[in-house]
Amino acid sequence: MLQLRSIVNVADNTGAHSLSVIQVCGRGNKKLAFIGDVVTCVTKKAEPLGIVKTHELVKAVIVRTRKEKRRTDGSYIRFDDNAVVIIDNLKDKNPRGTRIFGPVSRELKELGFNKIVSMATEVY
Repeated sequence: MLQLRSIVNVADNTGAHSLSVIQVCGRGNKKLAFIGDVVTCVTKKAEPLGIVKTHELVKAVIVRTRKEKRRTDGSYIRFDDNAVVIIDNLKDKNPRGTRIFGPVSRELKELGFNKIVSMATEVY
């Protein structure tokens, strides 16, 4: 569960290191975001030669959260950090990077982010 102004890690190789959440897309006036939600972020820290620059406005999908998520079978999934993957736009749902680092949640495949799940090293 992330809220506005949360600082999150980036789990891809676009060059960004940390982002700040400024809006939850598609939820009206809601202020909380969960795994699989698309958020609008501002890049706080980035590599100078990367694809994404510092202070750039980007769309990202949440792939890991520290807050546990209950699954339909009754189990819970929880990760060590809050992480996102930067995407091109809402319609294609394709990542801007070419590699995904760390594990991602299985719920992303059900939400249509098939490319992110196939590029990830581990899916939980």
